[in-house]
Amino acid sequence: MDMIDGTTASGLDVRRPGDAGFDEARTVWNAMVDHRPALVVRCRRADDVVAALALARREDLEVGVRCGGHSVVGHGVPDGGLMIDLTPMGEVRVDPGGRRAWVQGGALLGALDAATQPHGLATTAGNVSHTGVGGLTLGGGMGWLARQCGLACDNVVSYQVVTAAGEVVRASADERPELFWALRGGGGNFGVVTEFEFRLHDVGTRALGVELDLPVGGAAPVVARWRDLAVRAPRAATYTAGVHDGVVTLGFVWVGDPRAGRAHAAEFEAGLEAGLDAPGAPVARRIEELSYLDLQTREDSTAGHAVRRYWKGHYLRDLSAGAIEALLATEPGARAGLQAYGGAIADVPDGDAAFSQRDTRFEYVAATGWTDAAEDAARIAATRASAARVAPFASGVYVNVLGNDGAAGVGRAYPPQKLARLAAVKALYDPDNVFHLNQNIPPAATTPAR
Repeated sequence: MDMIDGTTASGLDVRRPGDAGFDEARTVWNAMVDHRPALVVRCRRADDVVAALALARREDLEVGVRCGGHSVVGHGVPDGGLMIDLTPMGEVRVDPGGRRAWVQGGALLGALDAATQPHGLATTAGNVSHTGVGGLTLGGGMGWLARQCGLACDNVVSYQVVTAAGEVVRASADERPELFWALRGGGGNFGVVTEFEFRLHDVGTRALGVELDLPVGGAAPVVARWRDLAVRAPRAATYTAGVHDGVVTLGFVWVGDPRAGRAHAAEFEAGLEAGLDAPGAPVARRIEELSYLDLQTREDSTAGHAVRRYWKGHYLRDLSAGAIEALLATEPGARAGLQAYGGAIADVPDGDAAFSQRDTRFEYVAATGWTDAAEDAARIAATRASAARVAPFASGVYVNVLGNDGAAGVGRAYPPQKLARLAAVKALYDPDNVFHLNQNIPPAATTPAR
């Protein structure tokens, strides 16, 4: 391969170990991931992705695709392989009148928000700004707007995709509808998405956050009241709960007019009072008005990629007394959280997209972050133990929170009939399983007709 200052004769930007920018490109959100690709190809357009795949075939290298780098197991960074680095592809174009945004495959959620919010527009885009649009959306895409506007994948109008064969194609409801169906929640199994076309919504620019802290001891009746309120909450409200170091935090995030959010906050506190007794009285209350942009960044990790991370997740169709007890028993050193689903998420018929389990009421995640490698075993064990207590009450899992769970994890994310359909689409667009560094869905044994 002829190289001149990191650039091939064809103009492809290729970095090798020791080259400027190589270590930055391979560093991801979980500091436990220390993979070293043989080559990093920094792509600026779809043609670069086509050329990178051709190079991987010639050099017989395993392919990984990096967008935001938020895979907890570092799927985007192939050890000894070729990493397709989409981070130079971060452009977002907005048509305010048509309420559309075109987002390149390497953009972060913060870039999408920054481009749409000056017009009072947004689409569902996670809970933090430094996640990649691509990874979030391809797995489904939960966020503060999902109960109002649907998941991120529900708001994609079309995808531009580079297939394993190096073909640049468009997928929409009318063009390659089976690929469109699979991309709506099926992960990165079917190609490299180089551009998303999103539907935008007039949501304004304001938000409200409400939180009450109380001791774990005696909190079960209050959590039960929180559950009941969450099930019938307005769609502008996304209810959240968390447990960490003996404290339970119950609250909600409201996207829209803060005055309406404050009115709901009064109803929320009054509703919780039915579960409160003297030992369980709140120890702190927080009500914060903020911009939507500030909401999207307030949970950003200030430590960046220096933190070691681990998590386990579940979907819950209900939050029974047993599940509440398991939640409150979260191990020291771990954090557990719930985020309410329902609303517009459940409006979409289950068969319309690869994303599954739209009857989920709550998503549960146990997670921890630390910086000292000596704590690895203890931190991971605490997280696993916390999640294991909740597992008997789970109905499945969100594919975007899976770690090294293999086929068993994928089987928890999709029912058998959807897995079969996804495998058929995989056989058509990636029969050799080139894109296998993901929550992998192997291709079906036979390729269906086009």
